[in-house]
Parts: sequence; C-alpha cells; structure tokens
Amino acid sequence: MQRLQTILDRIDHKSYGAYKDLQGSYDLDGFTLFVDRIQRDPFAPPSLIRARTYDNRFDPALFENPVRRVAFEDFLTRSVENALRRAVKGNRGSGGSGRIEIQRASQVVLPRSSMVVTGEHIEARMAVGLPARGRTVDARAAQAMLLEELPRVMREALTPAGVDVETARRHVETVEDADHLRQQLPGLGLIAFVADGSVLPRESGASDRPLRYGAVPFESPEEFRVTVELPNRGSVSGMGITEGVTVIVGGGFHGKSTLLSALAWGVYDHTVGDGREYVVTRADAVKIRAEDGRSVAGVDISGMIGELPGGRSTTSFSTSNASGSTSQAANIAEALEIGTSLLLLDEDTSATNFMIRDERMRELVEKEPISPFIDLVRPLYDSLGVSTVVVVGGVGDYLDVADRVILLEDYEPRDATQRAREVRMSFPARVPPGSSEATVTQPRGRRLQASSIDLRRGKRETARGKDLDTIELGRERVELSYLEQLAEAGQTEAIARIIGEFAAGNESRVVAEVVREALDSITKNGLDSLGSFRGHPGEMSLPRAQEVSAAINRVRSLQAATG
Repeated sequence: MQRLQTILDRIDHKSYGAYKDLQGSYDLDGFTLFVDRIQRDPFAPPSLIRARTYDNRFDPALFENPVRRVAFEDFLTRSVENALRRAVKGNRGSGGSGRIEIQRASQVVLPRSSMVVTGEHIEARMAVGLPARGRTVDARAAQAMLLEELPRVMREALTPAGVDVETARRHVETVEDADHLRQQLPGLGLIAFVADGSVLPRESGASDRPLRYGAVPFESPEEFRVTVELPNRGSVSGMGITEGVTVIVGGGFHGKSTLLSALAWGVYDHTVGDGREYVVTRADAVKIRAEDGRSVAGVDISGMIGELPGGRSTTSFSTSNASGSTSQAANIAEALEIGTSLLLLDEDTSATNFMIRDERMRELVEKEPISPFIDLVRPLYDSLGVSTVVVVGGVGDYLDVADRVILLEDYEPRDATQRAREVRMSFPARVPPGSSEATVTQPRGRRLQASSIDLRRGKRETARGKDLDTIELGRERVELSYLEQLAEAGQTEAIARIIGEFAAGNESRVVAEVVREALDSITKNGLDSLGSFRGHPGEMSLPRAQEVSAAINRVRSLQAATG
C-alpha cells in the first residue's frame, strides 16, 4: 500500500503517460491489486486491473462443481457491480476519469471471464478510468479510487462478511436446478418446460427485465402439465412441450410471441427474480427468421429451395444480398449444419412465401423453386428428429401438421389440439397435408476459407466486439442484430476472438470443426485462452456454438463451399 501511495505522490501533476509506472502488483488491505494495462490518455479505453483476495472464505459447497462455480462467479460479478455503484463516486476529471467498472451481467447466467473462483482465492477483473486534470495525473483522486473505494468494494462484494450468503446459495441452487432440468428434457421426451408461476413478459422492448406490474403468471393447461423433481427445489409443475410439431395460436397481443421469446431464451439459465428461472429449452434450440440482405456463403439449401433460374444450383448457394425466403432457408440449413434439435419460428418475422403457398399460387406459378416450410416441418422431425415450435396468427393450414396446438387467450395458455382437429374437419385444407413430395436431408458441410477474412487494419490486425450487435474484423463490420439469442456483449467479444484466431490460422476447415474445437478449447482452458487480440480477458462471456457459427456465416467476405 505504501509503495502504491509513493508512486502516486511521485507522478502527481505529471503528464498522463506517467501512470505507466503503476503497472505491477501491490498487496493492499486484504487483497492483491494487479495493474495489467494502462490507458494512453483519459479519453482512451480504460486501464485494466485485477483484484485478488488473499483467500477464499466462502463455503466450498457454493462452487463444488462446474455448474455451481459458474453460478457463484455470476453472483459475485453482480455483487461487485452493485458494490461499485455504492462505493465509487464516478466521473472526476477529464474523459473517463474516476470510473471503476466490471463486466455488466445480463438477465442470464453465463460463464464469464470477469470473475475467477478457486478454492484458494477469488479474482475480479475490472476496468478503471485513471483520473486526470486535463491530460495530467490526478494522484489524489487515484488514491481515493485505489486505496479507499476499491478496498471497500472488495470487502462488501467478495467476503462472507459483506455478502448475503443465503442469497448466494439460493442463486446457485436455482441455476443448478435449471441446468438439471434442461439435461433431463430429452429423457422426458420434452423440448421445453415452462414452470407454473413464471413471469414471461418483459419490462419493455429495450429491457430484458421482468414486467413488474400487470404481468399474468403462467399457468399450464392441465393436459400439458408435467411435474419434475429438481435437486434443490424438489417438485415443480409446469407445461411440458413434447417433441414434434407445436403450433402456438391466438389473437394479437395475447402473448404468442412472448411465449416463443421465453422459449428462445430458455437455452440459458436465469438469475433469481427474472421470472423465467424455470423456463428451460433444449440447449441447442435456434430461433429462425427471415433476414433480407444478409450474405450467404456456399450453403446447401437444396432441401428447401430447388434449382434457380439459369440453372443456378442451390447445393452450394452464395449471395451478397439474400431475399427473405433464401435467407430463412440459409438460416435453417446453417442451424442444421452446426446442430440443433429444435427450431423456433414466428410468422411475424418470417417470409410469407417461405412459410406457405396456397392452392391458387401453386396453380398459377408452376416454376416455383421454394418448398414452403409447411411441407418441410414434418419431414424435419420424421427424418432428422428436429422438432419445431411455430407461432401463427393467420395461416390455419399449419393446424394440419401440428401434433399439438397451444391457444393463448388473455395470456393464458389452453390446449386447443382437439378443437383444431374439429376445425380441420369443418374446413379441409385446399392443399392436403402430405400431398407435397418434399424431403429433408442433412445439409452438406462446408469448408471455410480462413484467408477470405482479412484482419488487417492499418499496421495492426483486429478482431473485436464493438457492442452486442457488432463485430469488427479488420475494416469489416459484421452485423449480428438478427441473432435474437445473443445475450450480452461479452459473448460478441468472445465470438470476435474465435473468428480472429480462425482467420489468423489461414486454413481451410469445416465450419462445425472450427466452432467445436474453439469451444472445446474454452472448456479445457477457460475464456482467458482467447486473450490474444486484446490484452485483458475480463470482458468475455461464453457463447453457444449456434451463435458462433451464425456470426461466422455473416462475415461478408467469407468464402466457403460444400464438400
């Protein structure tokens, strides 16, 4: 502590670059401070530090297995974030002076690099805006931050004396229960489970927090009710959605899309109080939508779209400007390529001509290469074992292919399967189900050309996430705004680094191999192993294979071919 104080006194009022003298480690009040990187000036990205407790005094049961460890690290990250909000005064001086920040956690629980818990110690990774007057060192403010505010944060957020241990235990047990339930879904013949009492509506379109007032708690129809046993909570009842084809119907604003969104986010565990703690979905579920204008590189969409005008083949289809239907077909093919057992679709965000083609259009337009999804949804399950949940509001023909129908009225789900059968008898389909000869096969895998991704930006190579929806690879910006299951910016950062490492390897490789090897390496070596493109690892969250693959597929310069 005295050594840190001495350095700060010596560099006070000097040019901002003098802060570089702080790099190193210091034993402070109950913890060790590592100063890893110093920012160039007060307007540059902040300095990066790690604060490590001398020992870990928490009950080892809180982190005794990988699932509990992730949950406990998530809890402590949130604990530090709250303590920083209480203890740190914030902006003091020019630029980003005076701020101390830790990676911001979303409503989901993820492996993150912001916190590391071992049996011996706990380490928090943070960013610090070292304070300045203009462009000179403000040592007094820096002393307040590093010698007063930061020790307070450590005491309040990372010790049993400062943390509500029972709240931590409940958080860990809730995550463990949800993960256990998700692992049990295939054995139960389920693709998803929604617990009674869940709160599905969100606060707003810009917030993933639960709606506080006016939300109707979820209550399963009796016909779909399933009771499951969880390791900590015990018996939990709710709606089980079985494998096959599920159609969700209902009037506008009655909760159809809200339910589908909850299922899409059910691939993740949720923090206590989110309302969706026990809404779980198969871990590989993919939300599919149309995406006009996206680039497609060498994707086999021949099972959904036949030969195009001019004899153009769709077994290795590429375009820089896909239509709604071709983009949706490519999204499905890419999901099958990386691996999925469940597709989630909403009529509102789908291409109409991809979802259905009525009798009149079939009669009028003979040369139509698109096999509508209504003809594919049963072969997807029968041939590939891929289930589908689809929200429809105006296409009643989907009742013909449904194994079950869920009707939402005033946000309350009902089993409408029998009623749907009666409607089908009264109003037979103009194009009988099964009349199409559409078949579905696994799309052929592709080899990606790493050399097609140029990381050069001036004299440097860059691969970084800019925010939740954007990756920068050299001079190219990759837009990810249509990846609806991307949860937080830390995942985007990790994906950028995975792509960067693949591109730097300069090899031709199969897409599934690229993704699986990268995620296997993270499982073995941790997210820190992705630290090569920016020095500090404390800003990453673990992405799913599905989002990594989807991001690679949206690199416009990417070259790929089947085979």
